[in-house]
Amino acid sequence: MSVGQDSFTVVTEGRGTYEVTDGVQRIVRACGIATGTCHIYQHHTSASLVVTENADPDVRNDLETILGRLAPDGDPAYAHDLEGADDMAAHARNILTNNDLTVPVSGGRCLLGTWQGVFLWEHRYAGYRRQITVTVQGE
Repeated sequence: MSVGQDSFTVVTEGRGTYEVTDGVQRIVRACGIATGTCHIYQHHTSASLVVTENADPDVRNDLETILGRLAPDGDPAYAHDLEGADDMAAHARNILTNNDLTVPVSGGRCLLGTWQGVFLWEHRYAGYRRQITVTVQGE
């Protein structure tokens, strides 16, 4: 079994989804592993990773609406607000979604469905530099 790993940075412009599929696929190809698994990890507590619809942005907008109902900004019940009204909501959104993903690899690329993409989901209003590490294992 072989293992390959690399990282890349995503610069966000605030809350929303940022497709990172191409960056992940580039690392998978560079690792030279034909069949196995790809583990994708983002290193932050106020962003997350999701596999979701990559064709219709309304899906991602609707997901933002749903998550806003589950973890609203500025809820007076929150004690943690050191960095603003979106601070605790961003941490809750991270917990409700994923810090990491595992995707099968076949033919030297991630096996995603026709309408699936890998997205970094920024939960803060400000822009940030988010680090993503991709680890590929297989043969």
